[in-house]
Amino acid sequence: MRFNTLFFLLGLSWLCLALAHVSYEDCCLMYVKRMSHSIQKHAVKYRVQETDGGCNIRAVIFTMRRGRVFCTDPRESWVIELRKKLDKQRIKDERNKGPNRINRARVNRG
Repeated sequence: MRFNTLFFLLGLSWLCLALAHVSYEDCCLMYVKRMSHSIQKHAVKYRVQETDGGCNIRAVIFTMRRGRVFCTDPRESWVIELRKKLDKQRIKDERNKGPNRINRARVNRG
């Protein structure tokens, strides 16, 4: 009986630790102070981190072309501007990839 209780408690402890590890893995813990324009131009997307769950700070996480990520303060003016720029680019890309776009190469052949 004691062995079963001990085994159950060990299993439960392991499960709690495993779940806690996952919640902290994708959180930003600090911000970059600045990001040069030459680095900003490589940003391809961003996501917003809220202070819920295991994340302690609000952040905007920018992903660069090669997958590198930067955690930034969402209140900084340059972060707000870069988010606007990426939003405009995403809208432009979605319009260009839309189903109503005519393939000009096929039209010119006919």
